[in-house]
Amino acid sequence: MKPSHSGGAPAQECVEVATNVPAVVAVRDSKNPSGQTLLFGDPEWLAFRSAVIDGRIRAVSLTARHQ
Repeated sequence: MKPSHSGGAPAQECVEVATNVPAVVAVRDSKNPSGQTLLFGDPEWLAFRSAVIDGRIRAVSLTARHQ
């Protein structure tokens, strides 16, 4: 996976996005590279990305749920 860069203040929530496999986009937590990876088809990735950018999906912290 090739990490994307987020600018500004030190990032708390960063992901790595890989697009080097045809028709698949892989996304993982940059701080946990051996953890789970989400796989999206191209149409699903575009819809997910648009929803995040448009603010239709808000950030949720899962850390508190798993303590």
